[in-house]
Amino acid sequence: MYRSAAKSVAVSGHRWRSMSLLVRCPLPRRHFISYPPSINTRNPKQIYRFKDRKTLTTNIKATKRSKESKNVYKEKDHPHVIWWKEKMQMCRKTSSMHLINRLTYSNLLGLDDNLRNGSAKEGTLNWELLKFKSKFPREVLLCRVGEFYEAVGFDACILVEYAGLNPFCGLRSDGVPKAGCPIMNLRQTLDDLTRNGFSVCIVEEIQGPTKARSRKSRFISGHAHPGSPYVFGLVEDDHDLEFPEPMPVIGLSRSAKGYCTVSVLETMKTYSLEDGLTEEAVVTKLRTCHYHHLFLHKSLKNNSSGTARWTEFGEGGLLWGECNGRHFEWIEGDIVNEILFKVKELYGLDDDVSFRNVTIPSENKPHPLHLGTASQIGIIPTEGVPLLLKVLLPSNCTGLPALYIRDLLLNPPAYATASTIQAICKLMSYISCSIPEFTCIAPSKLVKLLELREANHVEFCKIKSALDETLQLHRNSELNEILNLLVYPTWVATGLKIDVELLVNKCESISRTIGDLISLYGENDQKMSSYVNIPSEFFEDMESSWKNRVKKIHLKEAYEEVDKAAESLSLAVTEDFLPIVCRIKATTAPLGGPKGEILYAREHKAIWFKGKRFAPAIWADTPGEKQIKQLQPSIDSKGRKVGEEWFTTVKVEDALTRYHEAGAKAKSMVLELLRGLSTELQDEINILVFASMLLVIAKALFAHVSEGRRRKWVFPTLIQSQRSEEKGQVNRNREMKITGLSPYWFDTAEGSAVLNNIDMKSMFLLTGPNGGGKSSLLRSISAAALLGVCGFMVPAESALIPHFDAIMLHVKSYDSPADGKSSFQIEMSEMRSIVTRATSQSLVLVDEICRGTETAKGTCIAGSIIETLDSVGCLGVVSTHLHDIFNLPLTTKNTVYKAMGSDLVNGKAKPTWKLIDGICRESLAFETAQKEGVPEAIIQRAEHLYNSVYKRDLNSETWKGFHEVCNQPASIQEVTVSSANEITNHMEKFWKDVEDVVCIICHKKLNEFSKTKTMVRCVLVGPREQPPPSTIGASSVYVILRPDKKLYVGETDSLQCRVRAHRSKKDMQNASFLYFLVPGKSVACQLETLLINQLPNHGFKLTNVADGQHRNFGTSDMSLESLNLHR
Repeated sequence: MYRSAAKSVAVSGHRWRSMSLLVRCPLPRRHFISYPPSINTRNPKQIYRFKDRKTLTTNIKATKRSKESKNVYKEKDHPHVIWWKEKMQMCRKTSSMHLINRLTYSNLLGLDDNLRNGSAKEGTLNWELLKFKSKFPREVLLCRVGEFYEAVGFDACILVEYAGLNPFCGLRSDGVPKAGCPIMNLRQTLDDLTRNGFSVCIVEEIQGPTKARSRKSRFISGHAHPGSPYVFGLVEDDHDLEFPEPMPVIGLSRSAKGYCTVSVLETMKTYSLEDGLTEEAVVTKLRTCHYHHLFLHKSLKNNSSGTARWTEFGEGGLLWGECNGRHFEWIEGDIVNEILFKVKELYGLDDDVSFRNVTIPSENKPHPLHLGTASQIGIIPTEGVPLLLKVLLPSNCTGLPALYIRDLLLNPPAYATASTIQAICKLMSYISCSIPEFTCIAPSKLVKLLELREANHVEFCKIKSALDETLQLHRNSELNEILNLLVYPTWVATGLKIDVELLVNKCESISRTIGDLISLYGENDQKMSSYVNIPSEFFEDMESSWKNRVKKIHLKEAYEEVDKAAESLSLAVTEDFLPIVCRIKATTAPLGGPKGEILYAREHKAIWFKGKRFAPAIWADTPGEKQIKQLQPSIDSKGRKVGEEWFTTVKVEDALTRYHEAGAKAKSMVLELLRGLSTELQDEINILVFASMLLVIAKALFAHVSEGRRRKWVFPTLIQSQRSEEKGQVNRNREMKITGLSPYWFDTAEGSAVLNNIDMKSMFLLTGPNGGGKSSLLRSISAAALLGVCGFMVPAESALIPHFDAIMLHVKSYDSPADGKSSFQIEMSEMRSIVTRATSQSLVLVDEICRGTETAKGTCIAGSIIETLDSVGCLGVVSTHLHDIFNLPLTTKNTVYKAMGSDLVNGKAKPTWKLIDGICRESLAFETAQKEGVPEAIIQRAEHLYNSVYKRDLNSETWKGFHEVCNQPASIQEVTVSSANEITNHMEKFWKDVEDVVCIICHKKLNEFSKTKTMVRCVLVGPREQPPPSTIGASSVYVILRPDKKLYVGETDSLQCRVRAHRSKKDMQNASFLYFLVPGKSVACQLETLLINQLPNHGFKLTNVADGQHRNFGTSDMSLESLNLHR
């Protein structure tokens, strides 16, 4: 029985956020060999195997044909050799340079046949490697040779340079460059190579007996690309592995509409096209994604001015500066066809492989965020800027849900999608039932593992959990409405249109199929073999790799054969080894006497006898002598003697062989069943991708709602933009009104933020002192508008937000020496983009306009920009310290003057950070400098210079005091909660008894203080479920069943955190909770004490009985008429 000796590996990588690409395109399935089956079970086009052949040196005609083909070979591979030469020129390590000096650029491996082991004659390993290399000429080739993965020539230099490996044979100059890594280090090596942008082709050798003096057959087992890991052998693993998001191949071009991007995912066999982008939007996409390769179309060389100098100032310069620091290749022709051709060439795909266009056209979709906007509100991490994503989601919500939210913010959705997301979030905010844990599986992981038939039983359990959670959403009356709404944003994210009825039916069918085959969590009907005289570790190691993977009923005969073999092995060990051990134990020899025991030789997967000095000096036919005579030295798989102390017998070896053969047969059958299930599920891959993405979106939105409720954010009223100029609608559509706006990085629940009211119907020209809050206000407005446009909650008390077609924020600019541009040039480039893109439906926010140039001309440029924006009719804010702008003869019609307020305190101005009407001409520059520690002498001299040139009579009436009245956040709304879980009959009856007793105890207590009858309504949170967002900020009392069958009673104001804390303890991962909400912590503490003291009287055992002996809450004669405890 052949066995694959390669360890399963997976390589981490960066993530790409175009969720619409995660759709599988129908195409012929590709299969890679995971262990040598019969040849007719694989696609022969994907298997490249070469065996030893005799080299014909006497046939002159054959030699001539060989030379002719060699010349063609060189000509065909010349571009690839040049590509590798460029890679060699980028190497910098000393050890790499020594190897590079021994290369020759005449073949794909760079081998010099004049060096030792450099021959590539037919039948040699180098000849075999060249054949493999010709299939994937731009991939690093790693070939399995015994216990190592080796690389030669160019590939060896790459391993030394980027994977930190040492060359074989040191730096000897008489041999070809060669490097490699042990089998156990393959994962790390692949990780290092893909992180540096290289693709790797892995060649395995078939393990097993071979003919004498013959070379082992080899085959390409798989590839590792950036964002696409090597998955060969994963089906044998017993744990889940994290997968990176796929990294696309990107193409950029210029069209009549603007800039165009094409993204291609080889894993998913899909591509998407986005046209009409701005230069800044393209730069943002490049800055926020990690791609495998970048191709630039020659149309980019000709900008709007008609010149071919892409590096000139103006349009195109920003994009060139971004691309110039990256590796790219030029292409021409049709952008889509050329990119697809390059992808097939890059990944070695056949010409008939097709890619599906998953672009979802959407009218009236807002423009993607500009780089400046995304940076200045913390979507892209920027030094000194608070991260928006950090406050949108709880700290424990990471991975795919966080990436979905990030992608949505960078690419705001159309109004229909945004309104649907908001409707979903509103429903989530008020549901009263428990919710699933939402198992998130990367769609690319599903596609690759199922397509290559490498999904293991752990992955199938996760798939079933995801399907069951989707069904849970359907079966629950409250969650079903959310499921119906989630279908629309899932379609937008995946490009798959699947209705709810089809989704539910398929989920039920697939879940049933998996459940019939896979041994699920909690099922443990397949115990490891166990015998007294054999170490348990032996059976654990031999059988854990295949038992408890599939249900025993499918392999009953194979299991029985293994059990019989294990029993025979135990009998052989008992008969041949045990008498010897008993003889030694019976010998009362002093220190240094005979030793012997039955041990597990882990390295050799054998049970042997280990001992010394156990042979008797005189053979007297005593017990054990017969067995001692049967002993023979143990040998390893290569026929070598293991050691002087290891012994075995023929009977034991025969039993071991039988046991290993039975185990190998059972394991092979298990793996075939798992691979067969992967093949069966490939036909349902679109359903699996859709369900997986739906749960990702659901988890992201539930997490956002939970954090939003905790921070006391609100849902805005989102107004759809109207292009028509109908009377009575225009003003409403162009109005943004936000009450109690808070900076998004402040936690309003803690009451530390200064709130502002924004009533915007036109442009604001904003002035204010340094440190007065202008930049913070602009960031706050921008973030609130973006969150509203995406359908999320906003940091305010109430909000009316139009669905803007673009949100553009410019805060500050830095110079770019690499591009030869000053900070003012960068600012003007951004202003050009803003002014040319702004419409009457846009939001434009510019902080301290034209501050990077001479005051007079900068003031005039700023005035002209304000006039332009005013004539466009967009909403927005332009802040400035250029007070001479008010002396210009501006022709604005709708611009309103606003200022950041200040108070006079002890004769000095202090900012209030409140937005007011009017103009503020005081900058507080001297006060700010003094506050930041500028020497007093410099400040005094500055004041003297100011008074001598700019002194004016300031009217004291200019300063007005403003007193802030901050309304306290509204109290949390009481919501009813009800139990809606499906559990086993036994547990259901147990929790029903607990609920009845809890209701009786609490009702009785409440009725003592209230004239009206009140009810306690409980909610059960089952295993792999969590409390709904309605529990955020609400007091509750809960009961938990511990593993020791005792109850624990507690109270909390943060039930979600308390549930996580309990479940993080040992054996509590699947604990169930019963809880009910109460109006206040005092009531919660009183009822907690009451339950602790009363539940034991009803037959329940408690683990925290002592907590009820020292609490005395709620003893006052408080009226409980207002207490309404709901389920």
